[in-house]
Amino acid sequence: MSLSLHTASVPALIHSLKALGAVLAKAEAHATALRIDPNALLQARLFPDMFPMARQVQIACDMAKGGACRLAQMEIPSHPDTEASFQELQARIQKVIDLLTSIPASAIDGGEDRTVVIKVAGQEMSFKGSDYLIRWVFPNFYFHVTTAYALLRHNGVPLGKGDYLGRA
Repeated sequence: MSLSLHTASVPALIHSLKALGAVLAKAEAHATALRIDPNALLQARLFPDMFPMARQVQIACDMAKGGACRLAQMEIPSHPDTEASFQELQARIQKVIDLLTSIPASAIDGGEDRTVVIKVAGQEMSFKGSDYLIRWVFPNFYFHVTTAYALLRHNGVPLGKGDYLGRA
C-alpha cells in the first residue's frame, strides 16, 4: 500500500499547527501568570537578524497553506501579516487548519509528478509535487514551528518535547 500525497501532507501539517496553537496557549498563560508583557514573547528573537516569534508562526502558517494549495493547484488565500497578539496568531492558525481541512484529497492525490514552480528571492524554483512537499514545504514549515517553540522555551515558557510533538 502506498502513501498518498494528501495523507502525507495535510494531516501532518494540521497536527503540527494544532501543537503550535497549544504551545502558544501555554506561552500566553505563562505571560499572564507571571505578568510578563506578551510582546516580550511575541517579539523575541534568537538573534537580531532573525524574525521574531510572531513572524515565525506567520511563516509556518504560510508554508502550510501555500504548500497544500500549490499541491492542489488552488489559489493561495492572502493572510496579511498583521497579527500582534496570541489571540490573533491563534486565529491565523485556525484559518489555515480550516483551509487545509477543506481541500479534498482528490485535489492533491496524483500530483506527485505535477510541476510546482515557486519564486524565492526573485528566482524561480521548479519541483515535482512530491519533491516540493518533502524538500521545500516540510523543511521550511518545521524550521519555523521549531524556531517559534525554541524562542518561547528559551524565554522561560515551560514547554517540553511533548508540547512540540503534540500529544495525540
